[in-house]
Amino acid sequence: MAKKSKKQQQSGGTPATVALTAAGVDFTVHAYEHDPSHPSYGEEAAEAMGVSPDRVFKTLVADVDGTLTVAVVPVAGSLDLKALAAAVGGKRAAMADPALAERTTGYVRGGISPLGQRKKLPTVLDDSATAHATICVSAGRRGLEVELSPEDLARLTTAVLSPVGRA
Repeated sequence: MAKKSKKQQQSGGTPATVALTAAGVDFTVHAYEHDPSHPSYGEEAAEAMGVSPDRVFKTLVADVDGTLTVAVVPVAGSLDLKALAAAVGGKRAAMADPALAERTTGYVRGGISPLGQRKKLPTVLDDSATAHATICVSAGRRGLEVELSPEDLARLTTAVLSPVGRA
């Protein structure tokens, strides 16, 4: 994992925000006080930011035929594992072991960002994201979200756009 410069450490930069800055992408960081007792990281983020849950996306890591794959879906819904497998040309998908997801991405559960991951993984962005000018995803830690255009997110993660979310 790349070392953070002193300036990045002081400004609270995460690998996700560092990647966005390096790419020259327009983004906004939203910080809020994370409540460990809240039942849903994503819904907590939407509530704290006053943003509709269909614009806040969660990052999930699944195992598709032995390959860890990232799915980015609205927090208001769930991931359709069959659709995810089909989107990447696979046959079977299951949620990845949380400890493996954390080790591979370099982020903790509830703070996994699709950006700036330790190891670049195949990524699928739910196509509902394109209905919004901007969406919010984790910025790399609990209580920190980044808002950016879905087109920039798809480009930076080389994501496939596909209907992988379920209401």
